[in-house]
Amino acid sequence: MTNKQAIQNLDDIITRIEFTRLQVNSHKIVQLVAISKYSTADEIKKLYESGQRAFGENKVQDLKIKQEELSDLPIAWHFVGSLQKNKINNLIDLNPVLMHSLDSLELAEDLDKKLKAKNKKMNCLLQVNSAYEDTKSGIDPENANNVYNEIKEKYSNINLKGIMSIGAHSEDKNDIIKSFQTTKNIYDNCNDASICSMGMSGDFETAILNGSSMVRVGSALFNK
Repeated sequence: MTNKQAIQNLDDIITRIEFTRLQVNSHKIVQLVAISKYSTADEIKKLYESGQRAFGENKVQDLKIKQEELSDLPIAWHFVGSLQKNKINNLIDLNPVLMHSLDSLELAEDLDKKLKAKNKKMNCLLQVNSAYEDTKSGIDPENANNVYNEIKEKYSNINLKGIMSIGAHSEDKNDIIKSFQTTKNIYDNCNDASICSMGMSGDFETAILNGSSMVRVGSALFNK
């Protein structure tokens, strides 16, 4: 990916985000997280130099490598993948600005315990399986608000910032819209939630129209 291509890709995505955002609310802010899991440090650097600041990785080891390779840049690193229990301490040490994939009470308990041991806190999103798909992690929608409240009450070293979901894997746009609407309804009923993270390269405009305040875009940003 050339510098020119990086600038063009980023401009295209931001233009699409802004156009869609203005259809919803001119005061609404939608944050773009560039998902860099299939990208090199050089490609990330080119997007950074084009103005992108938030990047997301879905494996703890990859996040560690990219952080080290790009340690001279003040990148806001996000963790977006499933977190294995044996990687919790490693992730805490990497200190991401936001962990998107808190997908069970069991994980919350383990994460909080290890955060307390290290005297650290972590910003997290509760992952909801809004489309009830077996291939996806996350809390079932009907339990999501109760789980959100329980984590808030019991696990003081986790700063819950909101909700994350992945849109329905479907050719029918109505299924995708329904899954986003389910997520937004849960988000609206979470006390003090400030982030509704939903929407990826193929559906982020639909997600914004249905209430997303943070989109996770990878392939559309890093295509050559």
